[in-house]
Amino acid sequence: MQTADPFGQETTLEPKKVVMVKGTANWDSAFDTLIDAFKALNTLLDKQGIKHAGNSMIVYTSTDDTGFTFLAEIPVDQDPKNLPKDMSVGKSPEGKALKFVHRGSYDNMDNTYEAITNHLDDKKLEAKDTFIEEYLTDPLKTAEDKLVINVFVPLK
Repeated sequence: MQTADPFGQETTLEPKKVVMVKGTANWDSAFDTLIDAFKALNTLLDKQGIKHAGNSMIVYTSTDDTGFTFLAEIPVDQDPKNLPKDMSVGKSPEGKALKFVHRGSYDNMDNTYEAITNHLDDKKLEAKDTFIEEYLTDPLKTAEDKLVINVFVPLK
């Protein structure tokens, strides 16, 4: 029997060492842009024989009506060498956050974010201007309607 996914569960994010690439995207091609960022990171890690030390993540650093800026991050245990200019090693976000789970295609994420916004309003909680998506299923290998994504909302 499957239990319901957590919705608004309080959690504390622990910082992880990540290799990251910064990008921008418009909403129409958002998923393709994110996939391309993950492909670039995976190519670098594969060439250097570096294994993932956790799930791939997207950290949204700013959004507006036309698009967004983001960091695509993959946790690693060792530093990659000779990083291209657009990539760097850093730490994933940390601190108190609320955890939500999205199942299904990226196209339906709007519904999840709308529910999150309503939840924050109902509970009178104030979120930071950052959202973190942790991909529990590999977006490069998983059918889009089978995606499982944890959405973390850091609180002020």
